[in-house]
Amino acid sequence: MTRREWLNSLLTSPVKKAMPILSFPSIGLMGITVKELIEDSSLQAKGMKLIADRVDSAAAVSMMDLSVEAEAFGSEIRISDDEVPTVIGSIVDDEEQAEALQVPQVGAGRTGRYIEAIEKACQLITDRPVFAGVIGPFSLAGRLMDVTNALVNCYTEPDMVHIVMKKTTAFLISYIKAYKERTGAAGVVIAEPLTGLLSPAMAEEFSEPYVKELVDAVQDDNFLVIYHNCGDNTIQMIDSILRTGCAAYHFGNSIDMHEMLTHIPTDIVTMGNVDPATQFRNGTPDSIREETLRIMGACCNQFPNFVISSGCDIPPASGWDNIDAFFGAVEEFYKQ
Repeated sequence: MTRREWLNSLLTSPVKKAMPILSFPSIGLMGITVKELIEDSSLQAKGMKLIADRVDSAAAVSMMDLSVEAEAFGSEIRISDDEVPTVIGSIVDDEEQAEALQVPQVGAGRTGRYIEAIEKACQLITDRPVFAGVIGPFSLAGRLMDVTNALVNCYTEPDMVHIVMKKTTAFLISYIKAYKERTGAAGVVIAEPLTGLLSPAMAEEFSEPYVKELVDAVQDDNFLVIYHNCGDNTIQMIDSILRTGCAAYHFGNSIDMHEMLTHIPTDIVTMGNVDPATQFRNGTPDSIREETLRIMGACCNQFPNFVISSGCDIPPASGWDNIDAFFGAVEEFYKQ
């Protein structure tokens, strides 16, 4: 079965397994810190395997560490024991620095380690597809320029932004090709949340063509790109998002999932959007059960292309009672 056929089987199945972005909480199963996890490819693969053994998911999705690619470019990052790593400051503040920015080799920083982790995970997990996680080109540019500055620069310094975008896209194509050629992964989940803060017109200029270039370079029947955007404006820019040509789409909890689905053809798998912070991290088993059933009740019967998921990467310190309750609610819904 090709990966495209797997996706089509998910689309046509009357009972759809959940597909949350669930990897960081493996630290709770292994008794380790986030710092230990991101520094060890074997621990990352082991964590993904432990999760796959515990939950009945459609696929195993790696952690969404949106600092690793910026670090490869030279950004400074902050690492803590129980939070996702973050980028500090900026390394591109003007057009001269944009022109001088060097595109790193695949393997720089932790990128080689993350490729190794997915290769090992694919050897351990054989009962479902394995997806790597990468950042999107505009969201990466935002981390290199500082998020706020990047949004302003789209208006005041568009040429500079395009210079950086060409470099982030070139790197990401090479990085994703390494996952495709070396690991056995079914594809990548590409996180482009910063685009969700742009106007639709700006998204068309600064994100859409670069994501499409990336998709055209790496996607085929055996390697899929799933687009993730948890921004507030995704419904307004959905036409632009769909033109990227990704195999499937994943949206965050800041939007109404039912409304979003009315804008998407029913032959395109679309996922979301249980709140990762309010529910998975800070909720209770009862609250996450209720919210999961609410979203599925609003979406599943009317939209056969909907797959329940988290709204974004499930935070590292999320309790397994809550995660188990999410999967329990999915099973409960389909038994009704």
